[in-house]
Amino acid sequence: MPIQPRMPSRGGREAGFTLVELLVASAMGVVLLAIAGTMVTSAMRSQPDLSERSQNISTARWVLERLTREIRNGIEVDTATQSSVAFQTYVRHTACGDMTPLASESPSIRCEVTYTCTPPSCTRTETAPDVLSGGTPVTIFSGIDDDDVFTYSPSEEAATYVGITLHIPNPDGPSALTVSDGASMRNAVLAK
Repeated sequence: MPIQPRMPSRGGREAGFTLVELLVASAMGVVLLAIAGTMVTSAMRSQPDLSERSQNISTARWVLERLTREIRNGIEVDTATQSSVAFQTYVRHTACGDMTPLASESPSIRCEVTYTCTPPSCTRTETAPDVLSGGTPVTIFSGIDDDDVFTYSPSEEAATYVGITLHIPNPDGPSALTVSDGASMRNAVLAK
């Protein structure tokens, strides 16, 4: 009996992709890569604004912590406005207005501290007690856009609680970022 070559049957399917399937898969891959590229590009463009906003908030929180720490050590508020507060407090310097720190065994000294916040910055001035002018203002924060910073309770004339609200420009939109805190004067009972 003669041997005949065997022909593949039409009923079985060969392994592999057709040209149409490859073209469809390639088109879908290109679309997915384009979407991923757009998302990465958008994230890279917004990163500087996010970093700036994060830095502004971190700095504002540091300033608020410093302010509230000094207010907590405060004795009495001498001058109170929406953009400025002057109060007597205890500081750890060798002299009022001097930045030389005291030795750890030395007691804190009583000084007059004035914070003034007018756009675009907040300054701190330290003088001798009951001296409301003079001293060298030191900028502690830049970037505020509103001078309505301080609130007082029970009133500006007899404040024992000072509220602080810093309005920082928002690089993403028209509304400001707001960071707020406040403190009561623990040493108010030591007032004259």
